[in-house]
Amino acid sequence: MKMLLVASMLIGMNVNAQSTASGTDATKVVFFEVGGPGLISVNYDMRFGKTNDGFGFRAGFGGWSLKNSKLLLIPLGLNYITGKNGRDYFEVGAGSTIVSNSDKDPGDGPFKNSFGFISLGYRKQPVDGGYFFKAALVPVFGKGFFWPYYAGVGFGYAF
Repeated sequence: MKMLLVASMLIGMNVNAQSTASGTDATKVVFFEVGGPGLISVNYDMRFGKTNDGFGFRAGFGGWSLKNSKLLLIPLGLNYITGKNGRDYFEVGAGSTIVSNSDKDPGDGPFKNSFGFISLGYRKQPVDGGYFFKAALVPVFGKGFFWPYYAGVGFGYAF
């Protein structure tokens, strides 16, 4: 009887330790975005700390193809998210998008460049993972241009 009591206590402690360990990972999100700094892109976002909010980063891969021109975009940025209910967050971020164009039309040519972006928006991100949504105003700027009313919408999965 004593042995059964000790064994059940040890098993209970082990199960409890495993359930709390899974909640200590940093939140990660994979999402598809239309608009935003990658035009049409797939992105990865992660918090630096082991929480659902705070500082983090994003990296993505996007592109566009028309006739003789192919455009590759790689958005990279830092962001900060904050919220009180563990589900709805305000996001602010900034970064740069690397652009590579392989234009085959006469008179034009391939080029590589970059532009900056700022992100101000809303994200719905469940605490325990699940479907993710974001919408943001994303002003973009570069050499000789500034588009203050550019925006993006993203859908994905948080884990």
